[in-house]
Amino acid sequence: MADAILVASPGRCCLLLLLLLIVAASSISLASAKTHYHDFVIQPTRVKRLCKTHNAITVNGMFPGPTLEVNNGDTLVVNVVNQIKYNITIHWHGVRQMRTAWADGPEFVTQCPVKPGSSYTYKFTIEGQEGTLWWHAHSTWLRATVYGAILIYPKEGSSYPFPKPRRETPILLGEWWDANPIDVLRESIRTGGAPNISDAYTINGQPGDLYNCSSKETAIIPIDAGETNLLRVINAALNQPLFFTIANHPFTVVGADASYVKPFTTTVIMLGPGQTTDVLIAGNQIPSRYYIAATAYQSAQNAAFDNSTATAILEYKAAPCPAKKQSNPIMPILPAFNDTAAVTAFSASFRSLKEVNIPKEIDEDLFVTVGLGLNDCPPEFGSDRCQGPNGTRFTSSMNNVSFVLPQTTSLLQAYQTDTPGVFTTDFPDRPPVRFDYTGNVDRSLWQPIQGTKVYRLEYGSRVQVVLQDTSIVTAENHPIHLHGYDFYILAEGFGNFDPDVDTGKFNLVDPPLRNTAAVPAGGWAVIRFVADNPGMWIMHCHLDVHISWGLAMAFLVEDGNEVMQTLEAPPLDLPVC
Repeated sequence: MADAILVASPGRCCLLLLLLLIVAASSISLASAKTHYHDFVIQPTRVKRLCKTHNAITVNGMFPGPTLEVNNGDTLVVNVVNQIKYNITIHWHGVRQMRTAWADGPEFVTQCPVKPGSSYTYKFTIEGQEGTLWWHAHSTWLRATVYGAILIYPKEGSSYPFPKPRRETPILLGEWWDANPIDVLRESIRTGGAPNISDAYTINGQPGDLYNCSSKETAIIPIDAGETNLLRVINAALNQPLFFTIANHPFTVVGADASYVKPFTTTVIMLGPGQTTDVLIAGNQIPSRYYIAATAYQSAQNAAFDNSTATAILEYKAAPCPAKKQSNPIMPILPAFNDTAAVTAFSASFRSLKEVNIPKEIDEDLFVTVGLGLNDCPPEFGSDRCQGPNGTRFTSSMNNVSFVLPQTTSLLQAYQTDTPGVFTTDFPDRPPVRFDYTGNVDRSLWQPIQGTKVYRLEYGSRVQVVLQDTSIVTAENHPIHLHGYDFYILAEGFGNFDPDVDTGKFNLVDPPLRNTAAVPAGGWAVIRFVADNPGMWIMHCHLDVHISWGLAMAFLVEDGNEVMQTLEAPPLDLPVC
């Protein structure tokens, strides 16, 4: 029999060529992705600030901690070794953690803490994110000194949507206590009052020239005349939103929370704790030295705060030697500490770089109040245990539920093992009572209930959340962070959210994509996302004093029907409680 002769049609050839190109592209993408291995040794380190030396908790003896540099698509494997006397976890703030909730890090939410003398290896992949994120401790107040930057570059062969900068510099803003931060928190919990405010702000770990015993170590940020540099600014402060500016050098904002934005110019930016902002600066001024400054944005009335200013120095490499030795670099004009108008204008400037595919219909519609509260003094407590206003104890809540973390297991482990009695799935989608949220609230509504309540979401649900600040105790700007997700901020405003009026203000074309929303003081923000990442994901205020009082809840996102819609199995070295 003669051999059969196969003749390929032109259409079949084109299809085969297309398939080959797809396979080749996938192979190149997989080949270019890298795995980065790091060891994080949590250890006490002698650190001198403000004339005194403290045994600060650090990673690898560094404050701030190591900067992690990856490309979009790379995998990180970080072995955390705990050599301190406290429990600890590490959270990779803003990383989506697709199907890897076990690596997210919040204590008693996705894992039990890493105990003293033990270790845990976090493994996760950066997927579809480019820009600046960060990592930090997620146990008590250890993140006061345990934090660092995550720099995510475009995939190899790709580029930024703006001209490549000459150099890139992470700028980490922080707070420093002239005490052990753990002791500050413990005393606040004991007394029921507000914790002591910080003693300084820091830029890359240093307070700067305006504080005692600090000028010799002030951080220097170099620049050359004619070059454009990218500053990756991170607010790692524990409890304080911060303004950030540089004398005579306006910013071009190009990214936030590892998402690109339509570029816009401003002379000052504001970051709530947890937020990141990428800005370009041009070296177009007279070669000299210019102060970089960070100072408080304080929206809560009658609340104590650290009203000082951290400084670093932007130094032109071509500056003449006398200029480099001068004692007073040029100082920027700083906003007033309560300049909410500047914050509002800045926040309203954010737009996604391109038109986005945002769900127009929603399956889950939540209205969540966020704010403070006061608990009556328990009869067994003395007056020294009730040092809140009028002999009360501070608390906080979402929808009148003050969140209580379990202590014997994590929420995710309890869900996976069907352990009863750890949490309930009845977090309310509305506050139990409607009231004038930003008006004069009746005192009967100031004391929330306690509970470990989560909200269940089916995989693929289209979710909208109205975050409504309240004036209970005081209105305040709350940086609300959702783990495991980015979300679109559709709109923000002041007063009580009115769906009949405010829905018309939604940006459904190019809203910014964030992981932390700064809910305006006495106002609201509307966020929207698709529940495409199974796991247990906490949503909380990133003012750590507020989360310690209970300003949190969690979403339980169920598995989907396919393998890639299912939470991975827990790692073998997952810590036990």
